[in-house]
Amino acid sequence: MSSFTPISSQSSSLFNNTCHLSVTPSSTNFQSGFVPKRVPFRSQVPAFAKMPPRTAAVVTATTAETPKKRYPGEAKGFVEEMRFVAMKLHTREQAKEGEKEVKQPEEQAVPKWEPTVDGYLRFLVDSKFVYDTLEEIVHKAAYPFYAEFQNTGLERSEKLAKDLEWFREQGHAIPEPSSPGATYAQYLKDLSEKDPQAFICHFYNIYFAHTAGGRMIGKKVSEKILDGKDLDFYKWDGNLSQLLQNVRDKLNKVAESWTREEKNHCLEETEKSFKYSGDILRLILS
Repeated sequence: MSSFTPISSQSSSLFNNTCHLSVTPSSTNFQSGFVPKRVPFRSQVPAFAKMPPRTAAVVTATTAETPKKRYPGEAKGFVEEMRFVAMKLHTREQAKEGEKEVKQPEEQAVPKWEPTVDGYLRFLVDSKFVYDTLEEIVHKAAYPFYAEFQNTGLERSEKLAKDLEWFREQGHAIPEPSSPGATYAQYLKDLSEKDPQAFICHFYNIYFAHTAGGRMIGKKVSEKILDGKDLDFYKWDGNLSQLLQNVRDKLNKVAESWTREEKNHCLEETEKSFKYSGDILRLILS
């Protein structure tokens, strides 16, 4: 769960550096209607008409050489762009690439890591509610390309069901989903039906963050309150690196058909993804 700055596109006029020629009566010697009889009218050629043709060619060449704006990570594919924005929204304590300034109390580092079983159960239940929603969305595929992300091997719903059953067998009462999970799940449903680029931002961040920071958090919690037990939530069938690469390839392929504006819109959703995920993560310490 990681707790992302939109990269806004910039465009410049093709003629910013072009010199514009103005035609005035004084510049063309047409101050009056008098024309000497000994000089044929057709010989009065305006000065600007004698400009060598190569001038226009120079202007065209200068315009064509304007370099195309490159976005951070763009050369490696759109997933790298998403990763770059995500890392910038970490604090320096969370990641060496982080640039986010801590402004809110909930963004500050926890001075003492003291998870509780009840809080962790709330976190797992709300997480499952979100993963259930994600898997349902890609299964229904309101947009055809959602189907690309069915059965990726990153799905977590079934694994979480096993973990919650284990807690039940240990005598713990399993709570109902709380506000953070229910709110995020509903937001994802609404987004997936009307804003596919924004939805993909959440899809990427939820699954990929869990394989990185999420696993670190799971290890800390296990050491503190579960006697080192490894939950299924943090296990994957098959090689995780290859599973992640397969999904990266699919995401990059899908984004190839997007306009630059659609890509930027996706990136701009990163901060909301962090906020919703952070609300669920904080349940661990409740």
